[in-house]
Amino acid sequence: MVSIPFIKMVGAGNDFIVIDPHPRLDYVKFTKNICSRHTGVGADGVLVLEKSKTSDYRMRIINADGSEAEMCGNGARCMAVHISSHLNPGKPLFGIETLAGEILAESQGEVARVRLSSPKEYMPRLNITVANQKLEVHHIDTGVPHSVVFVDGLQEVDVNSLGRLIRNHPRFLPRGTNVDFVERAREGMVAVRTYERGVEAETLACGTGAVASAIVAYLYAHPNVKEQKAASMKVLTASKEILEISFDLHKDLKIDNVWLKGTAKVIAKGEYFYV
Repeated sequence: MVSIPFIKMVGAGNDFIVIDPHPRLDYVKFTKNICSRHTGVGADGVLVLEKSKTSDYRMRIINADGSEAEMCGNGARCMAVHISSHLNPGKPLFGIETLAGEILAESQGEVARVRLSSPKEYMPRLNITVANQKLEVHHIDTGVPHSVVFVDGLQEVDVNSLGRLIRNHPRFLPRGTNVDFVERAREGMVAVRTYERGVEAETLACGTGAVASAIVAYLYAHPNVKEQKAASMKVLTASKEILEISFDLHKDLKIDNVWLKGTAKVIAKGEYFYV
């Protein structure tokens, strides 16, 4: 039996276990065990803080099912608060290496802001058939792949059933896709419910999903805008926390300087006894 110190954090409803690296740890088995809601601590995933050769820090993201994710927006915000609180980075803005590239992060207290890698592979208005139902989805990679589906009556959507079918649709193989169901809440704000790949269920929030939803919703609402600095949208998550997203839009639908802002809090510290 090995004792693994951990910190549990939550960002807009997404919860994570933060640990230091352990060279002989079977991360897949460990993550599945500790993330179990009934027999473990319970979490959407594990964040491992490592040293980086190319940035200030390196973050590994392991989903609850043991798969490794390229990026996690809310996880990055949690890691930003963790680094600022415990490691004294020595500068307000610091870099974190991820599989999706380097991101920048800063935090003040329990509010963190991260600049994500530039979105890619934007494919609007894809037509797919799911359970004999034709759907229009908007696909974009915001560090991980997302498919945005606009709906009326967001609270009535069966996110787990429909999300699972879209997540595994042949159109998005081999990587699969996260699925964001989006409804306009008011001017400049959308409400979002997300089925997360790797958790394989709906989560209370998804940072990269909030970014994907905000970008697609902005482009959908402003079809004639070709260039815009600091375009912004707010996203109401299933946890009822509002995330703030901003980005720069350039010609030919190039998008960069993407920022995600919201709270990230430590809710528990302890030791996990790993066999």
